[in-house]
Amino acid sequence: MAAHSADRIIGMVQEMASTFLSREVNRTSLVTVTRVVSSDRGHKLTVFISVLPEKAEKAALDFCKRKRTEFREYVKKNSRFRMIPTFDFEIDNGEKNRQKVDAGLLA
Repeated sequence: MAAHSADRIIGMVQEMASTFLSREVNRTSLVTVTRVVSSDRGHKLTVFISVLPEKAEKAALDFCKRKRTEFREYVKKNSRFRMIPTFDFEIDNGEKNRQKVDAGLLA
């Protein structure tokens, strides 16, 4: 997969994941897609999320992992990708650490 093509696909998947999760997640927590990372030559994409409040992270991540198949179907229906990758969801610890640093600098 060419680099510009991979970047475009990652951007499209990030946008689709944001739309999908905003429709599917209950309103007790805020789930934000922070980035998408490709591995296995584009055959697997990991969608990184941040969750507020932080105490809802485990429940939100479990929910996202249960919805992987539905998300894959959503991508299949809403894209023209030749090959639909498999998806996984993870908490974006890098984003969480960045927020803690920002809070420390602002405090």
